[in-house]
Amino acid sequence: MPSILIVDDEVGIRELLSEILSDEGYDIVVAENAATARAQRHKARPDLVLLDIWMPDSDGISLLKEWAAAGQLNMPVIMMSGHGTIDTAVEATRIGAIDYLEKPIALQKLLGTVKRALEQRAAQESPRISPLTLAAFPRSSTLKELGKRLGQISLRSRHVLFRLHGGSLAELAARSLPTRRNQWLDLGAVSGPIDVDLLQGTQGGILYVEELNRLSRPQQKNLAFALDRLERYDLHLAAATDADADALVDAGWDAVIVKRLFEVSLALPALEEIRDDIPDLASQLLVHLIECGEAPHRKFSTAALNALRTQGWNSGYTQLRAAVRSLALGTLEEEIGGEDVQRLISPAPATHGLPLDLPLREAREAFERVYFEHHLMLEGGNMTRLAEKTGLERTHLYRKLKQLGISSGRRGEDRSG
Repeated sequence: MPSILIVDDEVGIRELLSEILSDEGYDIVVAENAATARAQRHKARPDLVLLDIWMPDSDGISLLKEWAAAGQLNMPVIMMSGHGTIDTAVEATRIGAIDYLEKPIALQKLLGTVKRALEQRAAQESPRISPLTLAAFPRSSTLKELGKRLGQISLRSRHVLFRLHGGSLAELAARSLPTRRNQWLDLGAVSGPIDVDLLQGTQGGILYVEELNRLSRPQQKNLAFALDRLERYDLHLAAATDADADALVDAGWDAVIVKRLFEVSLALPALEEIRDDIPDLASQLLVHLIECGEAPHRKFSTAALNALRTQGWNSGYTQLRAAVRSLALGTLEEEIGGEDVQRLISPAPATHGLPLDLPLREAREAFERVYFEHHLMLEGGNMTRLAEKTGLERTHLYRKLKQLGISSGRRGEDRSG
């Protein structure tokens, strides 16, 4: 039988609803507050949630928003309240609640609503998991403030330029822009010319550029084409760069396009600046990967979260996400320990295990292969930062990686055609 999570701070209501629904054959799990509800939802994976709005630690609407932002709203949620208003009901359904019950709840109303919700769930295909947004981190004052700034900017501007320094939160910030539809197009991943059909397919969503410096000339033209059509197709553009306007123009960018992009900009915090939020970021990333079916059920130990918090994340959010996914896939036990993090982040010294009886040329190539693979992993595949760290000019760096048989993950960012 389906399982139902009942979340209410009043013990009498929890017991009454549990008794009624248990008699109907449902498996029941209960929670008295938002903190317990989070844990029970993650552990029990209920088919339906009955969620009270008024609770002591966090109200039900906030918890509903948190689940929606974290991509965890993949089960129907029925809100409950003894002091409900039409506005509250509308707000709850807008966020993703399937229905709303006023207390005291009539028996037939309860059973009918629960039955319909479960029937709708059974009739639907597997729900699409929403991407993580800043709203998934309500305990971080820095990320909450960043979310508010993005909301304010989006009311008056169709595009925003993220100014980067250090580990970037650009993708997380971009996915947090309020849009009409959950559509996403990474312009840096489109190598050919874009047309109106592609923009129409993304209508109501977000166009994204991870780093302006990596766009080829044709991709710069795609960006200019899209920039002129944001309003027509109800699109928002989020682009990011650690370069200033003059540097982009010197690199060959059209000065008019650069000026337009820099009209509305926002400095993003580096991961180094929000180090204390890294455990929460990693935990939410892990839960999201599990919900999406991209990782087996895993959890972080306190030691693992502390180890992640103390690491340097030069490539930011994408590097942290890659590390969390690698840990989830590569750890044999259910709990990811501190030693697992150290093994991934700080592998054995580069010279460990290298054959020393080879001719000098072959030994040097073996060392270089280990060296570049090590730093490529640390930089999350970011070729710009790898070039800076190794002190090699980028053309020479690509040639060296090709010579060593190492995949660079290059996406045409240096093309000049």
